[in-house]
Amino acid sequence: MMSDDTLDATASDPGQQLTQLTLDLRGTRFTIERDTLMNLPESVLLCLFPNGLVLARQPKQPQSFDDDGNDDADDDEEVYLVDFDPQCLSYVLSFFKTAQDDFYGIDDQPGKFRPSAFGGNGGAHHYQQSSADFSDPNGLYGGGPGMGQNPLLNKQAIIVLREELEYFAIPPKRPRTAASGPGGKLTQPSGDRLATESDIDISKLETTNPESGHPTPALLSLKQSCGRALLDRKQIFTALQRNVNKENNLAEQHLIDMLCMSGFDRNDTWGFRALEPSRCCITSIALVLLKTGIAHAGELEAQGIRPDSAEANDYYDETGQTSMFQGMKVDHQQLATAQKLLLFWRKPARKCWWDGVDIVLPHPDQKPNPAAADSNDAASTAVSVGLSTVADATSAEPDAGMTPEEVEMLKNGTGRKVRVWARRVWTLELSLI
Repeated sequence: MMSDDTLDATASDPGQQLTQLTLDLRGTRFTIERDTLMNLPESVLLCLFPNGLVLARQPKQPQSFDDDGNDDADDDEEVYLVDFDPQCLSYVLSFFKTAQDDFYGIDDQPGKFRPSAFGGNGGAHHYQQSSADFSDPNGLYGGGPGMGQNPLLNKQAIIVLREELEYFAIPPKRPRTAASGPGGKLTQPSGDRLATESDIDISKLETTNPESGHPTPALLSLKQSCGRALLDRKQIFTALQRNVNKENNLAEQHLIDMLCMSGFDRNDTWGFRALEPSRCCITSIALVLLKTGIAHAGELEAQGIRPDSAEANDYYDETGQTSMFQGMKVDHQQLATAQKLLLFWRKPARKCWWDGVDIVLPHPDQKPNPAAADSNDAASTAVSVGLSTVADATSAEPDAGMTPEEVEMLKNGTGRKVRVWARRVWTLELSLI
């Protein structure tokens, strides 16, 4: 865990602490305030600074000189080089800034937690609720008296879900009779002549070069195509639900249900998803506001209910599911569900599993053939492009992760099936701002 104390371990003098940092993320510069940085999710901070970070000014180095012996007049701004996707950081910063402004408000617009009915010197100042007048005899709000016992009552909670997907493409078997023809193209040898090693152009094969040990250009192209196909599979829970159906894992099903009750939707897609450069790896992240079941005073005011009105004071729910206190309306059942996610506050949890999917890619030497509509034409086309069995082209079903478009491509003989194994690592965390 990367705590505030860890980051400032050597910053004994408060005057030496940095108030903002300049980060260089793969050529893109960000200037981030220290408080903004400390509010970022723990899992994101660990990716930004895997070796830790000292938020203190470093000792001055002797002035460097140019070729003429003059002092280098460039500024001495400290820039931290970070190997992290700049668009991912932009997505996280934008989401957190919007969530914070909506909850606490800004100078000219009060937020949910600081409605205009309570007045004050601007919405940017957080509304401090007194805990002296509140008691919690049933332990619904943190196990003891005091409004501050449960941070969900006075802070904005955000669910952070990250996925690191490392994939391995299994090249399909090449036709046994393929030989190298004019121009380096793979052709069918004439007569009874069979292909020999000297007939085959190794650069055209999706394999590893036996001499150099490096993947051939064809294999690199296959991996890149598989990566782009996986990148388009943007739904969050499809892979985990597939694993639940395969293994009948009730714990994983409960995880999906809990997340969907707390803010996610079963058909949600990743907020950010991108291929890592020069790696067979895809990084994804999704952020959602936690459904706490708490309607703060600002939300009630937007519904025409003044928190300090007689209507609010006389509110009574016969079912006992909701209640009013201190200018807030609370759904106790939803709050109890939300409190389960407090287990992941400052304590990211990880889950890893293997996922096998079939991906259909266009054959590199085959153009789409709309005329191949019946099964016989599709089967013959499939054999000509090197599919393993006729059944792949005639009876393909949308299983093993294939999309309907890929199934259609496989049936009409314009695509080939590639098996891909993916190692998925999920990181779940709750952030409070």
